[in-house]
Amino acid sequence: MNKAIEPAVIQAASAHSQQDPWRGFRGDNWREGVAVRDFINQNYTEYRGDDSFLVGPTARTKKQLAVFDALQEKERLNGGVLSVAGDVAASITAHAPGYIDKDSELIVGLQTDAPLRRAIFPQGGLNMVAQSLEGYGFGKVDPHIEEIYKKYRKDHNNGVFDAYSPDVLAARRAGLLTGLPDAYGRGRLIGCFRRVALYGADFLIAEKKRDKGQFDNVEFTDEVIRQREELSEQIRAFEDLKTMAASYGFDISRPALNAREAIQWLYFAYLGAAKQSNGAATSVGRISTFIDVYIQRDLDEGTLTESEAQELIDHLVIKFRAIRYLRTPTFDQLFSGDPTWVTLTLAGMSTDGRSLVSKTCMRFLHTLANLGNSPEPNLTVFWSPALPKGFKDYVSRVAIDTSAIQVESDEAIRAAHGDDACISCCVSPMANGKSMQFFGARCNLLKTMLYAINGGRDEISGALVAEGIEPITGDYLEYEDVKARLENMMGYTASIYIKALNTIHYMHDKYAYEALQFALLDTDHYKTLACGIAGLSHVADSLSAIRYGKIRVIRNEAGLAVDFVNEGGEFPCYGNNDERADELAVWVTRTFMSKLRQHRAYKDAVITQSALTITSNVVYGQATGNGPDCAGPGGRRAGLPFAPGANPSNGQDKNGYVAAAFSLAKIPVDDCADGISWTFSMVPSSLGKTAGDRINNLGSFIDGFVDGGGYHLNINVMTRETLVDAMEHGAAKYPNLCIRVSGYCVLFHRLTRKQQEDVLSRTFHERA
Repeated sequence: MNKAIEPAVIQAASAHSQQDPWRGFRGDNWREGVAVRDFINQNYTEYRGDDSFLVGPTARTKKQLAVFDALQEKERLNGGVLSVAGDVAASITAHAPGYIDKDSELIVGLQTDAPLRRAIFPQGGLNMVAQSLEGYGFGKVDPHIEEIYKKYRKDHNNGVFDAYSPDVLAARRAGLLTGLPDAYGRGRLIGCFRRVALYGADFLIAEKKRDKGQFDNVEFTDEVIRQREELSEQIRAFEDLKTMAASYGFDISRPALNAREAIQWLYFAYLGAAKQSNGAATSVGRISTFIDVYIQRDLDEGTLTESEAQELIDHLVIKFRAIRYLRTPTFDQLFSGDPTWVTLTLAGMSTDGRSLVSKTCMRFLHTLANLGNSPEPNLTVFWSPALPKGFKDYVSRVAIDTSAIQVESDEAIRAAHGDDACISCCVSPMANGKSMQFFGARCNLLKTMLYAINGGRDEISGALVAEGIEPITGDYLEYEDVKARLENMMGYTASIYIKALNTIHYMHDKYAYEALQFALLDTDHYKTLACGIAGLSHVADSLSAIRYGKIRVIRNEAGLAVDFVNEGGEFPCYGNNDERADELAVWVTRTFMSKLRQHRAYKDAVITQSALTITSNVVYGQATGNGPDCAGPGGRRAGLPFAPGANPSNGQDKNGYVAAAFSLAKIPVDDCADGISWTFSMVPSSLGKTAGDRINNLGSFIDGFVDGGGYHLNINVMTRETLVDAMEHGAAKYPNLCIRVSGYCVLFHRLTRKQQEDVLSRTFHERA
């Protein structure tokens, strides 16, 4: 790539460097070492007003947006992928500078040399690159790339499959484990991108060199050797980041001098991480109130206007919307809609009692008005009943108008991770810059139950997946017997799950290490290994059917249980605030987590669990037969989608969304510390007759949900009729119709037909 910088740019940078980048900022601790949270707490301005200060887009923003929207339409018409930079493997410095519309861009930088052109990541898996290129009509892998990764450089995917054991392969093939990051990037890392803006790259390099020096005169164990190599990679990544920024004409070795530089420096750090990874999530963390400190200083100094401040945020958000990765068609079946999970965390409360709401929190929300509705960035509000009412009202209004907002419980997350926490992907909490997650996709708990009934044989293929499990041979299912067998089978599923994840992350560090992301974390950081569960409501309802009904087994010619009939009375279903069913969902969550905790995770990470399915609930349903829950009215039948995340089974939450909320709030956060996702839809009239009533009622409902122990809300306010019409007319009529699915937001027309039908099959609450 072209690394030359014009002399005039160097001179300008030198002149700027004579200014004090920290002028006017309060506090001392953050000056002596990396302490971004302390800097924010010492310097931010809490905002307790309403949204009346917000302004519309500038002419420059409209110009850039018009170019970008036209490119997105070309991308859609080209089958979802506009172009691919297929001749070079992705890295921080792999591509020349790229621009959307150079004359109108205040914040610059793209993943490749052209907007929406996707990079290839053969270090993750050459086979995935080949399948992606062929699947989207871009031919075969470049011969030079193929030669490198077949002859000279092993990739992560090959490393994983060299180490996988037969039981893991069998579980993966059967769909007991699905979506494992053994080909695509693991994601779920969030570098503290703010550090580059506050300190400059050279300060951070010095910190990492100091950390490495601590291991100079100790015994060189395998752990120490690995740590030294990783720190060397991190230092090199910072140098590459400086080179990449210099190619755009910026010197990020020093701290940012003003708001525009702070945003640009922060974005360069994020962009460098995005260039180095094809992770399932490329979240940005908690940046709004940090940025607001710089904006407020510029406003006070008279060097920035409100219109210019909003313009900077609008331009940053356009860049976030431009993030793209080259995926396989199979990946898109699991995670439909081309999501990148650029999750951006807003608001929350400080531990000193102030809210962390700033005007820039409002400015980010306002981009949905200025730039049009969009699923990215994945706007996430940390909600506390103590947040200022003006902010809560604005969030509620935006959620009602756009269905593009998710809410997480600040009360639960702050207690576990502090007041500088953020969300990666959908619901996964972590302390920004202090912790990370080894991502683990999901296991199928309903299939686990069916294996317990069928002696480890798959109910679809008949293949023996889990050996040593005795089948149930009686005609009727007995509650205590099934529960004991299920618990035993959960132990088996947990064991192969951790075996697979440990293999994946060992190989990922070895062959596809995200050096810049780790460089932007504390060297000694907290690690979790995230295990997701799918089918929670179906297992709970199945146990309820067995306990409170009378379930007769129907077997096929091979003796496999393939259907179930209820010869008893009706049974309660999870999601109606009925303790009989809800306690079973709690038991399932706690029991599986107890099985996971019996194992040791890679790098001694703390094992966590989430109830989250993304859109893979459709694929899980296709791969899973009838469970005992099918024996009730409206129960799920074989092949139909699972309920998403921790949702009640589709159509079984019949007592309104307040009752469903009470059920969800019972799921123990301690045993589901990686997040509990609830995606729900309500018709506008369920919130009240007037716009004001709807805003007040939605805010009050969220207050109550969080107060009652609820964790997460994907909020959809729309009618089923709107979605039916959108299925008929697609992007032509509804180009920006967003809908929250299990943990993220997507343009409705980008979902597959089956996923659209799944959304329509969910409960649309008409009353509280």
